[in-house]
Amino acid sequence: MPSPELPNGAPPFARLRELARRRPPAERCDLCGLELGEHHDHLMEPAARRLVCACSACAVLFSGQSGARYKRVPRRVRLLADFKLDDSQWDDLRLPINLAFFFHSTPQRRVVACYPSPAGATESLLPLEAWASIQEANPLLAEMEPDVEALLVNRVGYARGAAPADYFLTPADQCFRLVGLIRVRWKGLSGGTEVWREIARFFADLKALARDEGRVHA
Repeated sequence: MPSPELPNGAPPFARLRELARRRPPAERCDLCGLELGEHHDHLMEPAARRLVCACSACAVLFSGQSGARYKRVPRRVRLLADFKLDDSQWDDLRLPINLAFFFHSTPQRRVVACYPSPAGATESLLPLEAWASIQEANPLLAEMEPDVEALLVNRVGYARGAAPADYFLTPADQCFRLVGLIRVRWKGLSGGTEVWREIARFFADLKALARDEGRVHA
């Protein structure tokens, strides 16, 4: 790709300085300031429901600790090939869209349901009886690590009769990634073609990660 041009007569070192200024700032560990690579760890602050970036050394400090300010977010993605959820159970959850994630919040001492929207993650009032019936049918949900792991449900294609529903046990940062994608890409009332193309790509990538881990039967 051609190099960006500087004004005529600019000396070589000025060109290098200009290119350096144009580089996007590197991500850094929010705890120690170390520069991070593209793929790095995340920590969750449950009290604020906030993700922070972390280097490997800082992330290890919060692995398996109880009562700490942060929890290390796992990386494993699991596709639940035999997840059991019928239409009446889904309707009982009273969610306005067919895309949502569920996690156990230790500060709130309950399972929380959220769905992505153009305004960000929107929390829904989750009827406990509805969740109890889903968990009873899918004992694997008891293995979700509180605050940092979630059940991610995609029934968008299923509702349109175009594709089967997808269910994942996934790290919380993947849910935040989906929320950010929709917030940034959404246009108009329906979202626009681009956002739905990006959502499809997101779930295709998630399936690829899950295949690396191996399928898990609920």
